[in-house]
Amino acid sequence: MSEMKREESMTNEQAGFGEKNIPRISIVGIGMGTCDTLTVEAQQVIRNADAVIGASRMLRIFDTPDGLKTLNSMKSEERKPCFFEEYRAKEIIEIVRSHPEYRTWAIAMSGDLGFYSGAKKMMELMREEGIQVNCIPGIASVVYLAAKVGVSWEDAALRSIHGRDQNIVFTIDHHEKTFLLLGRNSGEVLCEKLKTYGFDDVICHIGNRLSYPDQNIVVKKGEELCPEDIGELSTVLIVNPKVNEKTGSHYPDEAFIRMAGAGGVPMTKDEVRAVSVAKLALTKDAVVYDIGAGTGSVSIEAALSGEKIQVYAIEKREDAADLIEKNKVRFRADNIHVIRGTAPDSLSGLPAPTHVFIGGSSGNLKEILVRVKEKNPKVRIVINAISMETLSEVTACIKEGILNEPEIIQMNIARSRKLGEYHMMTGQNPIYIISAE
Repeated sequence: MSEMKREESMTNEQAGFGEKNIPRISIVGIGMGTCDTLTVEAQQVIRNADAVIGASRMLRIFDTPDGLKTLNSMKSEERKPCFFEEYRAKEIIEIVRSHPEYRTWAIAMSGDLGFYSGAKKMMELMREEGIQVNCIPGIASVVYLAAKVGVSWEDAALRSIHGRDQNIVFTIDHHEKTFLLLGRNSGEVLCEKLKTYGFDDVICHIGNRLSYPDQNIVVKKGEELCPEDIGELSTVLIVNPKVNEKTGSHYPDEAFIRMAGAGGVPMTKDEVRAVSVAKLALTKDAVVYDIGAGTGSVSIEAALSGEKIQVYAIEKREDAADLIEKNKVRFRADNIHVIRGTAPDSLSGLPAPTHVFIGGSSGNLKEILVRVKEKNPKVRIVINAISMETLSEVTACIKEGILNEPEIIQMNIARSRKLGEYHMMTGQNPIYIISAE
């Protein structure tokens, strides 16, 4: 036996198939659910299959006159494939194993295999099992809708909120064109996001039941869109005429909504905030705690640093928490979760942090550090200390080994102010910025 044949035999043996009964498996992208969007190659593979596996909607097309015509065009009546209704990867493999009498299999998947398809998990599992498969591309609903409304899609952001939690507010705000796949009830989520974050002027092209006889495309502005315009099988193109073209996440103090008066909510100031966020060294999928969030200025800049970043703004004052909610909407930072309460007690139930900023600890600094390090021993920590008492707490944590080899810098900032015809420099309160892994 040649080396190639020996390797193939071992691979299929690992998969539980005998050498004389090795199945041929094709994963087939069948478009949006009608025979009209089946490619010629997909039709040929399905015609020649002994058995076809797919979700009920995928198999339903072969109960139509066009579907039967597709199946019968090359096969005799008695050679029509057997159908198995299943969409879960492990169960599909078990079906194939349980039916050695079928040698050629087609696994039907909606749309194209490379665009938010169950084929990804299917192919990964089959590779783990040592099963070799052939992949047949299909027509994705995004491609179909783009053609119908006459736009290109190579410069668009492609996202799915069908069973997924994605920061579509950030995506829509930063892209001229956004394509979204919607699932059941996600139309309500989309309408709520557009209304909450002020996307009144975006143009929404809603493709409902694309390729089906009753398909319809609704075009409305964001302020006019309602859940009734969106069906269960929908693809959406959102065109934003007012794209946010800002590249950095830093904003001046005056950009934030503040609370005036002696009882105002504290805010980490402009220059200190810039250095503090830089010291956090955020990663693209960071989970950030902003403890003692105040107005939420650090939360905002952390959240706007990346589409996948999740920020938990922990604030004990109700008026301050309300202010964070307002700034969250102002900056379209939908990836901020406002947690009302005092740390460390309010940290229970939150996902483990990768990065923690502490702007206010209410005297609980040691307890906070112990709790976040229990959640993630490798967490990146940045602390702002403006009072000697906080600095004393930091020093105690260093001595106890809670903060390991921290970097400590002191910032002294002076800002100019006009005095008659002159500009005088006015010193701000010095601040310590402590950062540690």
